[in-house]
Amino acid sequence: MDSPVGPLTLAATATGLFAIEFGGVLEMAEALQARAARDYGKVALQRHPERLQETCRQLEEYFAGERQTFELTLDLQGTTFQKEVWRVLMDIPYGETRSYKQIAEAIGNPKAVRAVGGANNRNPISIVVPCHRVIGANGQLVGYGGGMNKKEILLQLEGISY
Repeated sequence: MDSPVGPLTLAATATGLFAIEFGGVLEMAEALQARAARDYGKVALQRHPERLQETCRQLEEYFAGERQTFELTLDLQGTTFQKEVWRVLMDIPYGETRSYKQIAEAIGNPKAVRAVGGANNRNPISIVVPCHRVIGANGQLVGYGGGMNKKEILLQLEGISY
């Protein structure tokens, strides 16, 4: 789908949304195939746009400023630690940010700041699992897997100044 941050490739399993990747489907196909094989074993990617209609609708509403939370079934694949971090990310309200340190404290492991950064970087469902809302402890923007320009656009869309 097209978006203010460029093309997005969405992928779902029978269980739920599996990935949102920055980039078009042709450039992301190999990475998605590798991720699916790692998480599910031997699989064949297929196009079923009807499975993603609701995701597209909610993302379009988000980009139009009409949606602040998502009501989607997710199929999050990762380690127990990563999933714990991603759950905390989903609790960050629209229009607010948290630091990596605050996320580490929220999961009860205040020394895990670097590990939180690693889990944030491996978030497979960008935007819906709002890793763009995580900033440095000093309030500065720090890394974003999709690129800093995309993070800036998403934060501005939510009215967050940095």
